Amino acid sequence: MRDPNPQPVLLKDYAPPPYLIDRVELDVDVREPWATVHARLAVRRNPGSKDTGRTLVLDGEHIELLSVAIDGRALAASEYKVDAQNLRLESVPDAFTLETRVRFDPWKNTRLEGFYATKDGLFTQCEAQGFRCITYFVDRPDVMAKYLVTLHADKERFPRLLANGNLVASGDEEGARHWARWEDPFPKPCYLYAMVAAKLDLLEGSFTTRSGKNALLQVYVEPGKVDQAGFTLHALKKAMQWDESVFGLELDLDRFMIVAVGDFNMGAMENKGLNIFNTKYVLARPDTATDMDYYLIDRVVAHEYFHNWTGNRVTCRDWFQLSLKEGLTVFRDQEYGADEYSRAVARIQDVRKLREVQFAEDAGPMAHPVRPDTYVEINNFYTPTVYDKGAEVVRMIHTIIGKAAFRRGMDLYFERHDGQAVTCDDFVRAMEDAAKVDLTQFRRWYSQSGTPVVACRGEYDATAQKYTLTVKQSCPPTAGQPEKLPFHIPMAVGLVAADGADMALRLEGEPRAQGTNRVLDVREAEQRFVFVDVPSMPVPSLLRGFSAPVVLRSDWSDADLTHLMAYDSDAFNRWEAGDVLATRIILAGVKAIQAGNVPEIPAAYIDAIGRVLVNAARDPAFAAECLALPAESFLAEQMDVADPDAIHVMRKRVIRILATRYRTRFEGAFRHFSVPGAYSPDAGAAGRRALRNAALAYLMELDDSTARALTFLEYRRAENMTDTMAALQCLANSSGAERERALGMFFEKWKDEALVVDKWFRVQATSELAGAIDRVQALLKHPAFTLANPNRARSLLFAFARANPVHFHAADGSGYRFVAEQVVALDALNPQIASGLARSFDRWKKYDAARQGHARAALESIRTRDALSNDVREVVDRALA
Repeated sequence: MRDPNPQPVLLKDYAPPPYLIDRVELDVDVREPWATVHARLAVRRNPGSKDTGRTLVLDGEHIELLSVAIDGRALAASEYKVDAQNLRLESVPDAFTLETRVRFDPWKNTRLEGFYATKDGLFTQCEAQGFRCITYFVDRPDVMAKYLVTLHADKERFPRLLANGNLVASGDEEGARHWARWEDPFPKPCYLYAMVAAKLDLLEGSFTTRSGKNALLQVYVEPGKVDQAGFTLHALKKAMQWDESVFGLELDLDRFMIVAVGDFNMGAMENKGLNIFNTKYVLARPDTATDMDYYLIDRVVAHEYFHNWTGNRVTCRDWFQLSLKEGLTVFRDQEYGADEYSRAVARIQDVRKLREVQFAEDAGPMAHPVRPDTYVEINNFYTPTVYDKGAEVVRMIHTIIGKAAFRRGMDLYFERHDGQAVTCDDFVRAMEDAAKVDLTQFRRWYSQSGTPVVACRGEYDATAQKYTLTVKQSCPPTAGQPEKLPFHIPMAVGLVAADGADMALRLEGEPRAQGTNRVLDVREAEQRFVFVDVPSMPVPSLLRGFSAPVVLRSDWSDADLTHLMAYDSDAFNRWEAGDVLATRIILAGVKAIQAGNVPEIPAAYIDAIGRVLVNAARDPAFAAECLALPAESFLAEQMDVADPDAIHVMRKRVIRILATRYRTRFEGAFRHFSVPGAYSPDAGAAGRRALRNAALAYLMELDDSTARALTFLEYRRAENMTDTMAALQCLANSSGAERERALGMFFEKWKDEALVVDKWFRVQATSELAGAIDRVQALLKHPAFTLANPNRARSLLFAFARANPVHFHAADGSGYRFVAEQVVALDALNPQIASGLARSFDRWKKYDAARQGHARAALESIRTRDALSNDVREVVDRALA
């Protein structure tokens, strides 16, 4: 464990490091149970530091120091100090070579940070602060060095010896051992360090860059899985081609490697030239992976490859600037996904995730700016705010300055900062200078937390043919920020006429109309925008494409929303209109249920869903998105006091009414949108399957013998995992005998495929049937379950806590108590994963007094445990504050 009384780290206290390290030579010798690391560091005083002292403090945790030497002279024990966190050297020269020898046991490392063992070998995870678990170092991102690494290990047990950069030499040693030496020619922070000693299968390919270099591409997977690596190699080539064509960026190494490991805390890691991935984002075969699995693999491979420039060649100065690399790279992978698939559907899915997860974070105890100003444990700040809201901030810059200027800004950013560790301000400054705009006010998006609320009201003057749009912005108080200054919000708008056509837009004072889509710069607490030459009362289409991450309030009537659903030229806003209308209807129904009344569903909404089904062939993937009702967790956030039971009942009621009304159409869609021929994860085929399976889900809500028989038949005859899982998910929520038969058959068939077994656990953890907690507790004892594997823990515990709100928020507190017990159990093994599960309690104050009492008791039961990690303690303390 780290410091039991940690002090917060503050952005305002940042100071350059007193010493820099220019070159690192590591010699890593693996002999179970030890890994011994001999490090040679070329150290020099930092001319940019104001610290004139001669003390060098290096970080080191969970390692045993064997020796220390400066310029070849071994130091006596009296010449240094070592404790559980640091190695401290006094009176060091201005420039010197520091040598240390340490050892540690990777086979006992259940934290999965630093260098750790799995069934296939040894792997690393150094972001954010894992390198200090390998050797003593100044473990911060603004210390950048070139690395030369030599690995030694048993040749039969560890035939693959990998590290960053290019392979420069290798050979055999005595005792059936071998070695390999790798050199990374580019300076990097230690969080980007990686090494692997493992038994893995290999799939190779190549890619010729635009400058004519032939690069070797390698995907390493666990033995016997190479037949599931082909799509990842294909995705890597696509990402490389896209980055060259869109941003002019090409691979800078002789090879690029991806290594898949089944025990991994994160999704993937962009270590320079040696990306280490969770198997979830590498392995795919039509019978083992769903369309969404393929899509996420494509996006994650692209994301990590894009980091080679936005994160590696230019990295973050300190961890407060994490969104510099993550927000920018998420934006880039979002654009890649939009170009490769359906731009409208990709945007809908990204925004739905943002609203369901990041907006809730902004409203909860862990709220923080895109660039946080304080943290206790940095691992807790790999958050949706840093990643997803950070991407939205980059997208807003793109919207404000335009595509061409944004590209110029990216070019300028690399020209100025290649090989440097910089800040979010440096990125924004490059955009300002390239576009010749002032983004001073816009920078508040980086420093102010919370989700802005934008309220819009329209007024039409038929005599003057003017339409006035009044826009008010505000932002709720968040921890440490009771008052907020106005943001610079780019709001894309259009005006839709009664016949469904877009109107030409001319603002008062402009000589002529400037198209039918405008971006309004909202900079004040209240602004009025007057459109002239408006021949009839329009319906405003606001925040087109979700041009800013805000909560939008408007005076739309239900008729306005159904009009936008039918006619808005902006695909996102057509979906948005339906989502807003569905949210209104469900929340009104919740109030009716609470009052003891029978809720009503407007006929206009039912008719609109009917039109979605009639027109589904135009874009099946988009139609599937339109059929998906708002999530229960999102609906809870729209209430002052959330009522998970009433929300669940009302949402199910809407689905059943629609299923009953359109049963014949849903049955027709299920038959019509089948995909003949061999499986392909392409957007067209995936869209047809998405609509077909959405129709099946509606039918199964009726849960009668006909629907169950149809679904079980679909489960039996499905030829790909997408259709198999869609049917299994439906059956898992069914009360019929088919449920247990399907679950039993599924496990028996796939018990040797870990990622597929994860799906089996998840589908049961998210089942809405009564008795969910008892079933999840029983699954903890299943022979296939282990807390030590993060994927398995996520598939059962995280799925229950985050994706089964009606049972996690059970009125008797049983869900809270169960999850609290698992947080404690996980914390003893892996604090990072435990703190992630503890985040399930973030919004406990959103619920009624009785539930709050149960949640508080559960949180207190965690906080009072001995030896609680800093990771979990910070989350729990903030939740209880």
